[in-house]
Amino acid sequence: MRKLVVYVGVIIFVLTLVGKQTDAQIVNGAYKHNDIYQKKPMPLPVPREADVFWSKKIWRIIDLREKINQPLYFPSEEMEGRVNLISLLLKGIENGQLTPYDASYDDDFKVPMSFEQVKESFGAEATQEEKIDFDTGERTMVTVQGEIRPNDIKQYMIKEEWYFDKQTSTLNVRIIGICPIREFLRAGDNSGEVQREKLFWIYYPEARPLLATNLVLNPYNEASQMSFDDIFVKRFFNSYIVQESNVLNNREISSYLSGKDAMLESKKIENEIFNFEQDLWEY
Repeated sequence: MRKLVVYVGVIIFVLTLVGKQTDAQIVNGAYKHNDIYQKKPMPLPVPREADVFWSKKIWRIIDLREKINQPLYFPSEEMEGRVNLISLLLKGIENGQLTPYDASYDDDFKVPMSFEQVKESFGAEATQEEKIDFDTGERTMVTVQGEIRPNDIKQYMIKEEWYFDKQTSTLNVRIIGICPIREFLRAGDNSGEVQREKLFWIYYPEARPLLATNLVLNPYNEASQMSFDDIFVKRFFNSYIVQESNVLNNREISSYLSGKDAMLESKKIENEIFNFEQDLWEY
């Protein structure tokens, strides 16, 4: 009986060892990648209010049609465990990891939304349509469930705050929120004019743990893995300013300028922030 137990133990050990060796041999690439799901967001210094010498809130637009921003738009379908940014945000909202806030109200994260409300903002609400039975000619009303079209998201708005920390003598930036912008053609509108709609705001510090554990393709070097959080924190994106905090109700640039003049105003605001830091130093 004792020998039988020993034999069974040896067989189980050998099978376990062979199984581990088989698993170890399956590497989808030239080398084994680290487990991204164990990654945590890069820790950021927390400034004291007394050390903030100067600050300004800025709103930016990230256009996903620009080449440098395409890692946020692709892949359009899940590929090798990677998804695009909007699919990741929707997954986090559906799972309860993220709280969406109504973008039609304000951008101060005051009015939470449910996942059903998010679907409605995509135009994915259920509708009633008439169905005809061609055999009997009977007409009945059926419920057709709409679907979310992630590819409608062509831009993101970023709300951030720039501040100068006198304790470290550095100009820093913190992203506060991110808002997807949907581009679509309104039903029944034959003009072909593209409509833009801000869907919901996500409080960025809440989203960082989710963004940090999902990889994005680095178009320049696949050996250097990046997460969505790395893209935003390390500023691997291109954008333009559309609004700044001011005494005129934080009005948008588009409310008083358009076209080339609006882009020049955007550059002017960006240069003012840069020059502010430079003017603090003596050479």
